[in-house]
Amino acid sequence: MMRENPLPSYKLYIAGKDVEGDGWVYTVSAQSLLEDVFTSVSLKRDLERNPESTAADHPYVVGRCAIASDAAIDLATEAAASAAPGWAAIPLERRMRLGTLFREALDRRRDEFLDMLVAEGHPVSLARWELSCLFQVYSEESLDWYRQRMHTEFEHAGRRLIVRRQPDGVVAFNPPQNAPAPSAALAVLALMAGNSVVVRAPRSIALSTMWVLRDVVAPLLDEVGAPPGVLNAVCSNPKQTLDRWIDSPLINDIFYIGGSEEGLRFQERCVAHGKKPILELAGNDTIVVWKDANLKRAAEAICESFYGSGQICMVPNRVLVHPALADELIAQVKEQVKTVRPGYPEDEGVLLSPVRRSERFFGLLQQALEAGAELVTGGRRTELDGTPSDTGVFLQPTVVRVNGLPGARRFDVVRQETFFPLLPIVVPEPSGDDELLAGFIEFVNSNEYGLRNSLWAESDDVIDAFVQRVVNGGLLKINDSHIGFLPYLPSHGGTGLTGGVFGEANYPMLKTSHLQGVSIARDASPREAVFGS
Repeated sequence: MMRENPLPSYKLYIAGKDVEGDGWVYTVSAQSLLEDVFTSVSLKRDLERNPESTAADHPYVVGRCAIASDAAIDLATEAAASAAPGWAAIPLERRMRLGTLFREALDRRRDEFLDMLVAEGHPVSLARWELSCLFQVYSEESLDWYRQRMHTEFEHAGRRLIVRRQPDGVVAFNPPQNAPAPSAALAVLALMAGNSVVVRAPRSIALSTMWVLRDVVAPLLDEVGAPPGVLNAVCSNPKQTLDRWIDSPLINDIFYIGGSEEGLRFQERCVAHGKKPILELAGNDTIVVWKDANLKRAAEAICESFYGSGQICMVPNRVLVHPALADELIAQVKEQVKTVRPGYPEDEGVLLSPVRRSERFFGLLQQALEAGAELVTGGRRTELDGTPSDTGVFLQPTVVRVNGLPGARRFDVVRQETFFPLLPIVVPEPSGDDELLAGFIEFVNSNEYGLRNSLWAESDDVIDAFVQRVVNGGLLKINDSHIGFLPYLPSHGGTGLTGGVFGEANYPMLKTSHLQGVSIARDASPREAVFGS
């Protein structure tokens, strides 16, 4: 069977030009793995052995990207370094236009964007959620907030005082495999700050990243008059690329998205080589449900844990519930879990994604049960239609009940990010509300990770206590979707194992720039400035 339309192909994008690579990597549609796994695997194997194979004509093959050599990676870095001074000199307001233009371009091309993500295995409902993130990150409200923090002026004692942020220089981006295009789109914020950028498209899933950067962002840079080399995109292996970035004196910042253990080691290498590490690592988020919470809505937020089969860093990973409400909440969650179903990624309402390697899921579940947790629901593989199975490529949304707060962290499912549809609900022993509230806040603050935290409560005193005393994490949500995006507030970033030593809420435009103060005086006496008049 031959394809009807030409295969989308992306060369390397360096210094404003499409550059030949060393062969090709191909993207095979995620749907093919569910429809005809043998053909899908055979196509990938054939194309890996022979990138020029006629297998590229099969309809399951949705695109290809050129592979970067060491020389091409270095060329992209050199191009970015050459372009950086000229781009930084362009006025902030002109650079800020990129944000508006990018949001408008995404809106016009939203169907293309969604099709790209669905082809790479994102359920279409979640693809829309990912797009909503970018619409909020680049909303006019958010852009205005960034603008205020990039440049503020004051008048004082006959002087013009400026507090501003200056670009760091060359920023390298390393997006993750589970959400490469939405993550790569954050590079536009670094561009707005006045940096030039180099982006590594993950070799195993490069197509959507190259589409966003080459087809959407690059023309916008031409529109605002950016010099060639401000944006560069290469498809390459992670170690090959990161090693070269670390060793290059031309790279200033590296935006790294990945696991905590690897990310913290990478942070040390960055600092040792004089580079700023910007880390987006794992999350182990907590939802706290107080005794007066809206049960139905709290359960809706809790079930976000299973979206994408838990393979999204910012979904909730554990629940703390007031013991007076525990049984009702667990029953509500058990009921609502039924709406989280598997299926083809292009089907409306599908929220589960295939899980390729599930051995650790079953190991974590078994450890929890052996340590005394109770299985509430789930615990098995499932087929495309939701039928339980020993061979299915999906995992059932799984809930376990853990009794007792003091020893909860002896359960790996509580202490660690699992990255599976496996949710522990921790129920403390009954005690006074003051003691429970203090215990909940201490538990949240002592989390080794720190991406997002949520509270469901009606009591103003409880809400105020959380707002005043919770210091863990980059974002705190009260009576709201745990994963929903809003203007002004950060979409990424966190503390501890989530953000490393420099971890905090991550506004990439601010993270890839540095503060500078400026004083402009007319007819000022230095002696009077020091000693007074």
